[in-house]
Amino acid sequence: MKIAIGSDEKCHLTDRVVTLVKERGHAVSLFGPLQAEAQDWPTVAREVAEAVASGAADEGILFCWTGTGVSLAANKVPGIRAALCDDAETARGARLWNKANVLCLSIRRTSEVEAKEILDVWFGTAYEPNEVDDRCLRQIETLEAVYRAKE
Repeated sequence: MKIAIGSDEKCHLTDRVVTLVKERGHAVSLFGPLQAEAQDWPTVAREVAEAVASGAADEGILFCWTGTGVSLAANKVPGIRAALCDDAETARGARLWNKANVLCLSIRRTSEVEAKEILDVWFGTAYEPNEVDDRCLRQIETLEAVYRAKE
């Protein structure tokens, strides 16, 4: 898979996650300071989300201090289902029920051990189509379409 990874700052955690993703055999595209380009979190989140939405990347991973900002910004891009995950069980649920395609992590709260656990579950869990979750995802798509039509 092609994974777009971005952050508003480069740190030990971001470097470790990039390494872990590459070790899994994924192709990686870096955004923002991870590619030595200073950018604010909204810009990085938008670029990663647009890469996923356009198909240039299959999925994305975003970081900021809390993870909240990049999650908010990425979710503004139609087709993106960005999930802020502080633990492996949240990542499992985001994939299983919400068909999340962008993983958001907090630089402040996520340890390397937790990041590895989250990645294990993220890449090891797939959406399982079912009546309730399919209906909910259609509602999200309808909501996106309503706001796109207003632009």
